[in-house]
Amino acid sequence: MVQAPHIEVRGLTQVFSSGQGELTALEGIDLGVRRGSFVSIVGPSGGGKTTLLRAVGGLLEPTEGSVLIDGVEPSEAQRRKSIGFVFQDPSLLPWHTVLGNIRMPLQVNNGAAHHGVEDPERLLEAVELERFQDYYPHQLSGGMKQRVALARALVLRPDVLLMDEPLGALDEITRGAMRFELLRLWELSRPTVVLVTHSIAEAVMLSDQVVVLSPQPGRVLRQLDIGLSRPREEDLEFSADFIVYVREIKDALALGASAVGSI
Repeated sequence: MVQAPHIEVRGLTQVFSSGQGELTALEGIDLGVRRGSFVSIVGPSGGGKTTLLRAVGGLLEPTEGSVLIDGVEPSEAQRRKSIGFVFQDPSLLPWHTVLGNIRMPLQVNNGAAHHGVEDPERLLEAVELERFQDYYPHQLSGGMKQRVALARALVLRPDVLLMDEPLGALDEITRGAMRFELLRLWELSRPTVVLVTHSIAEAVMLSDQVVVLSPQPGRVLRQLDIGLSRPREEDLEFSADFIVYVREIKDALALGASAVGSI
């Protein structure tokens, strides 16, 4: 029996209107994401990656088409506290400590207990920040702030975790280390993850599948299953299989760019 996708996008088109006219950001997106899988979206700047993520999360109403999460619309999934968000800016509350920021979703979602929640102190240990629980955001490095943001997103135990360039503001060394931190945290409860990233290597390292979008308007050029074994280790980036996957994604992006250039 074939399992229904946890996230199902059908015929999604997103058009924005302004004084300059209409702009089609996405056109005819069809996408199915398996439960518990880690999926990355890559594509050129302006190709609609963030728009697609926002539509999946219910932050945008589709112009055409539909999005379902576990058979219901994103607004209902939000109501059930089934969706967690992590953005490039950690957006921590400066007047709360590290532990206070992790606890914050529990305080503003009094009805979350029935959904099942994580122990904030357990998550604090999971992100290896126990010694910093009483620190404030201004006392933390960029990587530490992002670890707090990840723990905060996981405290309500979401079924779906949507991440928009969560490592994009970090330096390359910290970003490399945080990839494996992210994988380790994902392994705690295996939510379905959709990640937007500009890094092809990052997408291959983290993902079960990589979705390649075209230049604007964003269309799905390719859905590439990543057959690398887990757990993923750092030296994987030097393997022949890893290099082949990176090349396939680059080729798909180049083909999409050339198709647009020939119009």
